[in-house]
Amino acid sequence: MNRAKDILVVDDEVGIRELLSEILADEGYAVRCAENAQQARAMRSEAQPALVLLDIWMPDTDGVSLLREWATNGQLTMPVVMMSGHGTIETAVEATRIGAVDFLEKPVGLQKLLATVQRALKLGSEEQRSDVDLSVMGSGPSIQELGRQVRQVLDAKLPLLLTGEPGVGFDWCAQALHREGTPWLMLERDQNPRLTSNPLGILEEAREGVIYCREVMGLSRVEQRGLGFLASKAAKHEVQVICASSEPLAQAANEGRIDPGLLPVLLPGQVVLPPLRTRAEDLPGLIERVWARVAGSGPELTSEIKTALCASRWPGNLAQLEAAIGNLALVGPQAWTMAQLQGLLGNQAAPAAQPSLKGEFFGLPLREARESFERLYFEHLLGREQQNMSRVAEKAGLERTHLYRKLKQLGIRFSRRHEESSGNSA
Repeated sequence: MNRAKDILVVDDEVGIRELLSEILADEGYAVRCAENAQQARAMRSEAQPALVLLDIWMPDTDGVSLLREWATNGQLTMPVVMMSGHGTIETAVEATRIGAVDFLEKPVGLQKLLATVQRALKLGSEEQRSDVDLSVMGSGPSIQELGRQVRQVLDAKLPLLLTGEPGVGFDWCAQALHREGTPWLMLERDQNPRLTSNPLGILEEAREGVIYCREVMGLSRVEQRGLGFLASKAAKHEVQVICASSEPLAQAANEGRIDPGLLPVLLPGQVVLPPLRTRAEDLPGLIERVWARVAGSGPELTSEIKTALCASRWPGNLAQLEAAIGNLALVGPQAWTMAQLQGLLGNQAAPAAQPSLKGEFFGLPLREARESFERLYFEHLLGREQQNMSRVAEKAGLERTHLYRKLKQLGIRFSRRHEESSGNSA
């Protein structure tokens, strides 16, 4: 849906809301109103507006705090104009520093309001076309440089190829580039027959949106050929194609394992995602973000656990971080000793480094308890062995095919990349 003229007005004064809504509606804008920060959060989550007019002084949460919250959570993806009847220069400067695009002083004059709205919408439209916000992945120099490279590829209207070590966050990056309210299509092996029979139909369905292929080498040769055709025509349909691979495609081409026509289409738009061990400055924020997602309203991580997580090298990158924090959330951070946590993170060889099987397991039916333990067990092995499936299978005493089936059954994400030689690679 095109929301280019949707405006969200956030103000605790009913008279202001009604006045602004009436004026803007007469000018052809679609207006929604929120009387406090709680309503504004809900409306922002329901559908991103093209512009927010945000009052600074509100009783529950003030406008600057809400603006900062959106910026911290990676939700400041629309222009925000602050409003106040008694604002100070310091407040206006702070709001601008956080990300506000303009400031309106109450009472708001008609011409001033309309000119500010038009200017902010134009700015928002330009930023939406060209800006890249990867703040969900971090804010350090490595991610800023990644954003710069991604922006160059998108501005050139090329398919984007994400490469790097397993687990570096291909999904995180692709989802961050998807604009809310536009199509999002995933391409996976044997899941979309139109990739070989009607790739143009896929482009029409995804117009103005994103087509994402999580693992290029996971597609069959025929599907790779369809992907190459689709990617070469995507710009004409205003579609951004994003592909990912943790395996060097040039090497796969030399070994005859990839369709030769796909490489010339994808390689010009290649960017390399940095491994987690090279961006320690992003770890505290990532840990908080993942913990909030998996633990919800559960207990907070202790400072001791946070310190241990920040000190880890994370050879399995974001995937290992998510798995480790998922393990902590499964039985609760209080159930882990530091020795066990170090074993989970692979920082020392500790045969006793298994989670404490307390009442969380014993209170479950046998089948659920077994599945919970198996999930914990395999996520631990995957993290410790750096997603090397040969070693994981050996440690678990399983055939590789049986291991793959078991991981899929438990809903555990993994890479099929052959890592036997990964210990010697950068």
